Amino acid sequence: MNKKVILSGMRPTGKLHLGHWVGALSNWISLQEKYNCFFMVADWHALMSEYKNPKLIKDITVDNVADWLVFGVDPHRSTIFRQSQVLEHLELFMILSVITPLGWLTRCPTFKEQVKQLKEKDINTYAFLGYPALQASDIVLYKANYVPVGEDQLPHLELSREIVRRFSSLYKKKVFTEPQALLTKVSRLSGLDGRKMSKSYNNYIALDQDDDSLEKKVLGMFTDPARKRKKDPGHPKKCNVFSYYRIINPDLEEDVGDWCTHAKKGCVECKKILLSSIKKFLTPKREEKKEILKDKNKIYDILNRGEAKAKKVASATLREAKKAMKLI
Repeated sequence: MNKKVILSGMRPTGKLHLGHWVGALSNWISLQEKYNCFFMVADWHALMSEYKNPKLIKDITVDNVADWLVFGVDPHRSTIFRQSQVLEHLELFMILSVITPLGWLTRCPTFKEQVKQLKEKDINTYAFLGYPALQASDIVLYKANYVPVGEDQLPHLELSREIVRRFSSLYKKKVFTEPQALLTKVSRLSGLDGRKMSKSYNNYIALDQDDDSLEKKVLGMFTDPARKRKKDPGHPKKCNVFSYYRIINPDLEEDVGDWCTHAKKGCVECKKILLSSIKKFLTPKREEKKEILKDKNKIYDILNRGEAKAKKVASATLREAKKAMKLI
């Protein structure tokens, strides 16, 4: 029995951090057990915000893929590829751009939100306005049955579905699979200071964080603001440190709640124990990543093999689309 297909990707715009592990990467690892997974380095999407300094994308791609590998993405079970190296993405993007009404793009809530959030990147561009059509191309080229998304991304996926329906209506042929949402239960992990985790705030822990900077970051974390002395009872649900225990060492969650609520341990001691748990989680992976990066050609070999496999699937789908349109 053929496995259902999943397409998911990450933009190579910087170091991967614990937020990426919680929000996507950990889910990828489990998905590849059940589905035929295509995991994409979304470098064209990255270019839309990083066009002023594009030379970084290549190095970040290698760094990110190394993280994928050491944390459990298996190139023997999943297809790992760079979007830019499968040219069918841009060709189908052109086709879908032609049939996508401008109003569908301008009403996309994520477009407006991203323009505000990334105003320093000046992404109010022609390409960024059309990126939902590129995203649709990414998905339907592989006839993906499911796309793992959080609830906030549902409008995006619905736009892809609308584009698929419009193509079928115009050309009287169902070429593409209408993708369904695979809703993921995302545990929200705030930044170290309680704000949204962001590279610009430097409030994140990278997946390959070195021990010295890791210690500084963890010991500097915000805790329960109402707990001013060790003897004061704390409120775990209001403490950012407690939220990290839930992700990094859930076995200790009950104990930590007890320490905090009944003032059995102070915040500094609690953070030191968290630091030990994070080191235990990240250090082996960091060392494994160093070994992988000693020979980057192995990463490129994995990408090249994945791209050959992705291109075979993508070119067949694109040919179907062109036939439906009577272009060939």
